[in-house]
Amino acid sequence: MLLALLALYGASAHAADTQAVPFVMQMTVGDSDAQRRAFLQIAKVLEDIGPHKVKVEVVAYEGGIASLLADNSDTATLLAALAREGVRFKACRISMRSHGHTDADFPLEVEFVSAGAPEMIRLQMQGYRYWRP
Repeated sequence: MLLALLALYGASAHAADTQAVPFVMQMTVGDSDAQRRAFLQIAKVLEDIGPHKVKVEVVAYEGGIASLLADNSDTATLLAALAREGVRFKACRISMRSHGHTDADFPLEVEFVSAGAPEMIRLQMQGYRYWRP
């Protein structure tokens, strides 16, 4: 019985050690070079640390909304590759409307949230660590 409990404790302790650390990246810059560099930073983190050790969500609002557009030649390919690695991308509907975008302007990998800033706060309240490129 004691051995079974110790084995169970060891398995749960090991699971806690391997749980991915969550990060939320705020994407508000409108400069496509900066957006591309931010996506490359994410790729480097996943490469160096491992996609199973970090969990990354990108919340784009204000000028950063352009980083998630399907026709953005600077970031579209990177976005698709990062999404395959488990990175989640969220677009702010307020910013979408203010820039004249609809859901159809974004690739399927992009999720939509009602507002970017509250989503940033909500994720941090859930334990996500803040990451600004």
